Amino acid sequence: MAKKKQTRRTKVPRGSIGLSPEQVRSADGQAGELAGQVEHEGGAVLGSYLDPFGGSLVLLVALPIDRVEPTPYQRDPSEAHIKRLMTVIEKVGRFLDPVVLIRHDSAYWTPNGNHRLQAMRKLGAKTIVGLLVPEAEVAFKILALNTEKAHNVKEKSLETIRMARALAEQQAGKESDYAFEFEQAPYLTLGAAYEDRRSLSGGAYHPVLRRIDDFLEEPMPKALKERERRAGKVLTLDDGVLRVVDALKKKGLTSPYLKPFVVARINPIRFSKATEFDFDEVIDRMIASAGKFNIDRVKQEDVAKIGGAPPEE
Repeated sequence: MAKKKQTRRTKVPRGSIGLSPEQVRSADGQAGELAGQVEHEGGAVLGSYLDPFGGSLVLLVALPIDRVEPTPYQRDPSEAHIKRLMTVIEKVGRFLDPVVLIRHDSAYWTPNGNHRLQAMRKLGAKTIVGLLVPEAEVAFKILALNTEKAHNVKEKSLETIRMARALAEQQAGKESDYAFEFEQAPYLTLGAAYEDRRSLSGGAYHPVLRRIDDFLEEPMPKALKERERRAGKVLTLDDGVLRVVDALKKKGLTSPYLKPFVVARINPIRFSKATEFDFDEVIDRMIASAGKFNIDRVKQEDVAKIGGAPPEE
């Protein structure tokens, strides 16, 4: 895999990009059909403006809460986070953070705001306020938009593979066309693996996958098949790693770092300075190394040297 070139951001003069305040409010007359649909479907258009950075139309709307759903690609909501949001909304007595919305058929999807939506629902709210954008493709910008609760590896992986499946059904271009939406190629491979094994500790494999897994220059349906194949190899590797971890535990070693320790030990490119690797060659070598791992050579202090936090899940 070729090392990605790091590009330096060009400095621009302060206050030189985007619209002026007068231009931002110059959206009158552009809402047209979209505003009419909102009103027809029981909602209310509270205002409209042009985005101050990109100049695209945005409608501030109030919608019946039952007409709004999360995009189907999203992670499962965290009940603990929903409860925290409910407490904050109740204490403040205000809902001050509109969700992002797109129109889908005769309903509305939010790619950014599911936790807020669920909190308002559980509080018994009739209405949700949101920023409605006309461009449906915003639904695939989940990872970039979502800031209300940081994603972990599992959540990012499941979201990207769900998006990939939806795009494959639409025959929507090549996988590499969606590098921004997917963020990292390993999330697609891990996502397909998580679909088969929710207990997978993908964070343990993420560091090596980042070096050997890149976006594919293939149409989405074909790329999806390749992701499923690669996921199968990761699961085979995981089987081998789990056997080693179990053996180490039976030997008396206890640590939350056992799995990343084993993965690091069998990683053939751990100390390599090369920038291009073959996915299958590396994974096959790791599978073979897991099969002949010598647990008798491992001591508790070896595991303790890893330190840091366990891979995030």
